[in-house]
Amino acid sequence: MTNPCIICVAITGSLPTKDNNPAVPLTIDEQIESTHEAFEAGATIAHCHVRDDQGKPTSDPDRFARLKEGLEKHCPGLIVQLSTGGRSGAGRARGGMLPLRPDMASLSVGSNNFPTRVYENPPDLVDWLASEMLVYQVKPEIEAFDLSHILKAHQMWKAGQIRDRPYVQFVMGVRNAMPADREVFDYYIHTVKRLFGEDAPWCAAGIGPAQIVLNEWAIGAGGHARTGLEDNVRLDRDHLAPSNAALVRRAVEIAERHGRPIATWRQARQILGLRMPQAA
Repeated sequence: MTNPCIICVAITGSLPTKDNNPAVPLTIDEQIESTHEAFEAGATIAHCHVRDDQGKPTSDPDRFARLKEGLEKHCPGLIVQLSTGGRSGAGRARGGMLPLRPDMASLSVGSNNFPTRVYENPPDLVDWLASEMLVYQVKPEIEAFDLSHILKAHQMWKAGQIRDRPYVQFVMGVRNAMPADREVFDYYIHTVKRLFGEDAPWCAAGIGPAQIVLNEWAIGAGGHARTGLEDNVRLDRDHLAPSNAALVRRAVEIAERHGRPIATWRQARQILGLRMPQAA
């Protein structure tokens, strides 16, 4: 009972549509409702994207502000993590929501291949996003699609571009990027511990069928887990996931099998070194 597991729910993303799964929440109200259900099921981080009126991805700060306000109202204590990902905008528009001072924001520190294009994270943009996170006291979650991204995060930490010890998330299963490979996964853990300390917290996300695989690996190895409809719209080959909460409950069941308690939002904030809400 000494190593609680933080569950992050990636509620929407930039790609899934209601044609893929009717449960994908697109409007702000739908996202708030879906996140609230996932929060009650055990998720303590919400990884957030927003969509425009046509359901297309956007980095619109006003939409992020409405979502953040709703989540803080209906899910008190929840860690709100906003995405600076490249599918939602270009250049510095990707960080236009950082002045909202969310608890966390995603930070991809290097480029890699995606299914049909290159996910571009040029050094000047990475440096600017990191500097904005320092200005607005937003903790980055390092999205590591490759081993070099973990090493780059360490370099940035040593240079003072990242204030606190980085929280690294391994992303595996993206087509044309890093597949779900157990030996690579284990070496990622070894690298994080070597660079950031044996007690450094880390997380893992699996895309598509790799979601449940990475949930098992991460929870079993003492890390934290990400799930949600952004990464996988299915429970299995034959069944769509009925909600984000259903995917969270599956991760909770995995944690129970491994003897890992689910972190409360207070524990999650303590583990990640985040401030407590003023109303808490």
